Amino acid sequence: MAKIEKIATPEAPSAIGPYSQGIKVGNFIFTSGQIALTPEGEFLDGDVEAQTHQVCKNLQKVLEKGGAKLENVVKTTIFLADIGDFQKVNQVYAQYFPHKPARSTVAVKELPKGAKVEIECIAVVE
Repeated sequence: MAKIEKIATPEAPSAIGPYSQGIKVGNFIFTSGQIALTPEGEFLDGDVEAQTHQVCKNLQKVLEKGGAKLENVVKTTIFLADIGDFQKVNQVYAQYFPHKPARSTVAVKELPKGAKVEIECIAVVE
């Protein structure tokens, strides 16, 4: 069986529940969903664009701790509190993921802390 490693970095917000920031298994990294929390754990209660930037920065730091980059992401899942924010999130998301990994986007009833967007991803470590 492949070794399972917990990823933890102070450069991204700590988990707010019984889970890890990310898990590395073999050459794969699976991140937990990130919302717009700063590394200090403060919620960025801004517009969806500002929240998306913070979410992507958090993902970047978790991936870096696991030995990957955003360019190594092969799959993302986006959760939106309002599907009407789809295009706004896309505009920010494209700045971080120009290589266009596979993706699913779903609208949900609500997200933790009243967040407008949450993103999780899967990456391959080179």
